[in-house]
Amino acid sequence: MARRPSPLAVLNSRIVVCERCPRLRAYCAELARTRRRAYADWEYWSRPVPSFGDQAARVLVLGLAPGAHGSNRTGRIFTGDGSGDFLYPVLHRAGFASQPNAVSRDDGMRLSGLWISAVVRCAPPANKPTAEEQRHCASWLDQEMELLPGLRVVVCLGRIAFDGLLAWALRTGRLPSRSGFAFAHGAEFTLPGGLRVLASYHPSLQNTNTGRLTAPMFLAVFRRARKLAALA
Repeated sequence: MARRPSPLAVLNSRIVVCERCPRLRAYCAELARTRRRAYADWEYWSRPVPSFGDQAARVLVLGLAPGAHGSNRTGRIFTGDGSGDFLYPVLHRAGFASQPNAVSRDDGMRLSGLWISAVVRCAPPANKPTAEEQRHCASWLDQEMELLPGLRVVVCLGRIAFDGLLAWALRTGRLPSRSGFAFAHGAEFTLPGGLRVLASYHPSLQNTNTGRLTAPMFLAVFRRARKLAALA
């Protein structure tokens, strides 16, 4: 008898067929049509990108959105671009990822104790989703959080992810006000109910190439997340 798909797998299957944002769907389709020369032989994923990881995760990594020629091409979050090239080696060193390199959906990558998601599931032009597009994606995060009962820590990569998590907490009545919650790299908060929140600069090339975010800085965040989540 075939095993029934998990609730998170069912949610991911609904995410990848979402058509709520015409601007984003048109942009992703155009990227797939024109492609970059370096990826001329690729068939772009060009759909909303599902989340990825260990369904028993205690730690959630929340990013901004898929990269135009990264996740939008490969179909796996933080895979195939500079942000992922910076993130996954750090996750490997912190004991969350089975390997340091992420290049495609079938490269054998496995995550342990960690789930990776984003506040927006389609690649936005200039990496800037509109407020309306973020609202359209909000229900996916709401459902996802409900399906991660073991979650203890959320690592927010960048201000938009941080704001997206606080918006989730406000929408769901877990937080009466966002007063006192300010984004800064290394900032740490506890939401009512005990969920811990860590903030980090996003591992974009703009941050990593300029030294605003270094590998040791990033690794310290994930080692702290591991400690807070009580992962051996």
